Amino acid sequence: MPSKRPTPAAYRCTECGWTAVKWVGRCGECQQWGTVVEAAEQTGITRRLDPMIPTAAATPITRIDTAEAPRRASGVGEFDRVLGGGIVPGAAILLSGEPGVGKSTLLLEVAARSAAEGRRVLYISAEESPAQVRMRAERTGALHDELYLASETDLATVLGQIDSVEPQLVIVDSVQTVSSSLSEGAAGMPGQVREVASTLIRVAKDRGLPIILVGHVTKDGQIAGPRLLEHLVDVVCQFEGDRQTALRFVRALKNRFGPTDEVGCFEMTGDGIAEVPDPSGLFLSQGIPEPGTCVAIALEGRRAMPVEVQALTIPTNAPNPRRIVHGVDSSRVAMVLAVLEKRAGIKTSDQDVYVSTVGGVRFTEPAADLAIAIAVAGSVKHWAVTRDIAAVGELSLAGEVRPVTQAAQRRTEAARLGYRAVIDDRSGKLRAALDDVRAQGRPRPRKLEAVPEF
Repeated sequence: MPSKRPTPAAYRCTECGWTAVKWVGRCGECQQWGTVVEAAEQTGITRRLDPMIPTAAATPITRIDTAEAPRRASGVGEFDRVLGGGIVPGAAILLSGEPGVGKSTLLLEVAARSAAEGRRVLYISAEESPAQVRMRAERTGALHDELYLASETDLATVLGQIDSVEPQLVIVDSVQTVSSSLSEGAAGMPGQVREVASTLIRVAKDRGLPIILVGHVTKDGQIAGPRLLEHLVDVVCQFEGDRQTALRFVRALKNRFGPTDEVGCFEMTGDGIAEVPDPSGLFLSQGIPEPGTCVAIALEGRRAMPVEVQALTIPTNAPNPRRIVHGVDSSRVAMVLAVLEKRAGIKTSDQDVYVSTVGGVRFTEPAADLAIAIAVAGSVKHWAVTRDIAAVGELSLAGEVRPVTQAAQRRTEAARLGYRAVIDDRSGKLRAALDDVRAQGRPRPRKLEAVPEF
């Protein structure tokens, strides 16, 4: 009796490759919804492959002229810094961020400044009506005749708008709200996002038309949709910022045309979003220095800037003292407190410790260890550090101050900003670093004013 031939897998998951003989809504391996499609649809390979004549002959890489793809400035210098110098023709850029962080405001500013430089821009808003976008543009001063608005949610209509307007820059806000009739499911489903993104990227490559896509994020902070979306685009930018503060950062998580360690700094104002080319003064407090403060030189991408670390210690009789941190790594703060008590003789096990940064900036790199230690020691011992002294260094469990990355650049930036001394790994041990801080001088004592009784 002839053996039965195994049934070929007709459906495959686009995320993990799990196969099934029939369609299911949820992958049995990675548990993702809407990622199981027909194998032929996913791969695009038929049972018979006939050789075809290539449209263009292969060219040695040494003969390819890169002058055919010059960068174009968007008009927003901080955004161009993150992109590596400007927008490359035909590039697909994905900008993601939490709701309300200012993605649409930033891209409307990019669209307006690009239009002011003589380039026609098409802004596709699938979440707002043209009247709503116009109201925001009036408030931020982003009105220009070369900026075209359209509110479309169908992919075919979006392509029709591109053919009609013939823009030099397209912004789609957002890719999760546009749907295609060629794919099943509602807008935002993995299949729909994959179809919409791949079609728009193909149009960008064929026409040399740069396209900026706005991407939603999940509650975990990851970009919503299939992981394939991040692989398809050329640049992935993350728009970060606390909605309680006005400071915003744009970071490049992926960039095929430039470095991924650049950071753009912006500030949300009542008139829109403003660039902050030199954010040195945003993260420093003013007035006479108090005990429990120390300035560190942080490195955001290739940009060095001072960040003030503040610490407050309060004696407590509780068996488990509080450790409240904001803007720094809580695990590194716990390690610094242990090193302080063991290696420098500064007891914190009977103190409630509060550590924070000024201005809402996050400073989680190991270079903050020494500044945290000096701030905590100053709060416990009631001595202040002058504002012309900065500290940069990583602490080891043995109490050694270790060097950090780009130490020379940090010292150069500190000298440019007028800092008289930088306490770093040249001190050797933590106890010696604390002695160096106290030896550099203290602020002049001020006369305390009487506090009125309540």
